[in-house]
Amino acid sequence: MGTVTLAPVLPTTRPRLIATDLDGTLLRDDKSVSDRTVAALAAAEEAGIEVFFVTGRPARWMGVVSDHVHGHGLAICANGAAVVDLHRGRRVVSVRELPTATALAVVKELRTATPEVNFAVERTGGIHYEPLYPQFHLDPGAMVAPVEELLSEDSEYADEPVLKLLAHHAELAPDAFLELARTVAGHHAEFTRSSPSALLEISGPGVSKASTLALCCERRGIAPGEVVAFGDMPNDLEMLTWAGTSYAMANAHPDVLAATTHRTASNEEDGVAAVIERLLGLPPAA
Repeated sequence: MGTVTLAPVLPTTRPRLIATDLDGTLLRDDKSVSDRTVAALAAAEEAGIEVFFVTGRPARWMGVVSDHVHGHGLAICANGAAVVDLHRGRRVVSVRELPTATALAVVKELRTATPEVNFAVERTGGIHYEPLYPQFHLDPGAMVAPVEELLSEDSEYADEPVLKLLAHHAELAPDAFLELARTVAGHHAEFTRSSPSALLEISGPGVSKASTLALCCERRGIAPGEVVAFGDMPNDLEMLTWAGTSYAMANAHPDVLAATTHRTASNEEDGVAAVIERLLGLPPAA
């Protein structure tokens, strides 16, 4: 690993695309977008730099940016499983689904390794839960049932592609749970985490923020070296190592800090905006 830079250091040429995570990165802890950040993103787009929000959030939770930042084009949601058009009512324009047979194989492996695990299923139309899964964001119409029923071909939601499987453990430490899951079931699917709790996010083989961002960039003729990326949690790691220039937030997970050579201020201190201002030669906002 190269020498870590504590202050924002700029790429040698102006990027063509900025890819930023949301929670813990672009958003402040209260889930707001600061006026400084709104102004910086608008200035980037005015300068011809595309902005992609790249998040673990589903499309229906994107109002936090599409309503307040006027919808900066496309967003990559559900850790790469969906591309969403923020200009058209958060419409899902492409999906990289998790096959139900793969999800069921993961359920079997994890339940064998640690029977206390509980699951939720994120589909294009909403999320559905097992009875003991902590329902922090219970959407209207959510189905509550054993995960095998949630994934059944006979489910009333079976026509909606599965974006990701979520697994929660009430006792294991978050990183220990991730390591265990990758060990016993990593050959089936992609495992990552972005929550402070022991909550894993499971995507189809090869699906990640990085791989979907790479596809979007390829279609635009944008090379990795023309991308600047920002993140803070393990689900950002592949994206940060793929991009030509990447910044870990000061509040980032230790693995993210170890994997990146550039750092910026925390999400509470508008670290993304600080880098964009310097990229554009703008004076720092007061």
